[in-house]
Amino acid sequence: MTTRYPGPIFEPRVFDHRIADSGLVTDAALAELLDRYPAELFDINLYDYDDAGQVSLRTGARGASSGADLLEAIQKGRLWVNLREVETGHPALWAEVMKAFDPIKASYPGLRPTTLSGQLILSSPKARVPYHFDPAGVVLFHMRGRKRLWVYPGDEAHLPERSMEQVVMRQTTEEIPYSQAFDADATVVDLEPGQALTWPLYAPHRVENLSAFCVSLSMDFQTWGSRFRNGALFTHGTMRARGFKPGATDQLSTPGLAARWAASVALKRTGMVKSRLMDFERSFEPDARSADGAGSLA
Repeated sequence: MTTRYPGPIFEPRVFDHRIADSGLVTDAALAELLDRYPAELFDINLYDYDDAGQVSLRTGARGASSGADLLEAIQKGRLWVNLREVETGHPALWAEVMKAFDPIKASYPGLRPTTLSGQLILSSPKARVPYHFDPAGVVLFHMRGRKRLWVYPGDEAHLPERSMEQVVMRQTTEEIPYSQAFDADATVVDLEPGQALTWPLYAPHRVENLSAFCVSLSMDFQTWGSRFRNGALFTHGTMRARGFKPGATDQLSTPGLAARWAASVALKRTGMVKSRLMDFERSFEPDARSADGAGSLA
């Protein structure tokens, strides 16, 4: 698979795991988890698409529903719910994920994560996640339902660096420009329960559930290579916003990337670049009685 960013993961690859055997992702376990999970760690999204595959996003608030009612809204609707920071919010599940990650990490001798974090994804039978990239390495552990993933090349045509800068600077969400013509270049993977998927760093991808309620956990990891690259993207985006014309980060040497990472650390301390992601208006609360599972705000 074509990418202008370094490995050690060079193509999508499927692994097996047994996380669901723990009993931690049954309906009863999930309802109990939703009851106690911190509301500030919920991301509740609803995506609408036009005929060209272009997306608009609505965001929701946790609301006061019980965990069982919230789970019902997800299972009946068209919602995509992320529970962030699983490593602290659900240590028992995280321990199972770490056990499953060990053989995956061992299969990539050059993979040396410096940070690991997870988000538990609960998504409706017909939910779809638009074309986007993650500014981190990803392992997607799938536990319930079936989903299809399209993984695309990480070249400039599919992944414009200016769009990457905006995401890393938290000026936009992770969605990037998409054309249906890109699908001819994608690797398509149907993911079954008990499978995990890796793909190259930054590779754009999109996801569709295959008519079943799905439960997955996305493990994000950083290496020094990805940290340097993200720092360079942040610095270049800041420079570009002030009228400069920095070159592409893939043309930089490791010392050059490291220098720009150091500059990004200093820039972030100044508070010069303000995140725009907290400004999204919450427009609904999950409600199983409403179309798409999205009810009115209380």
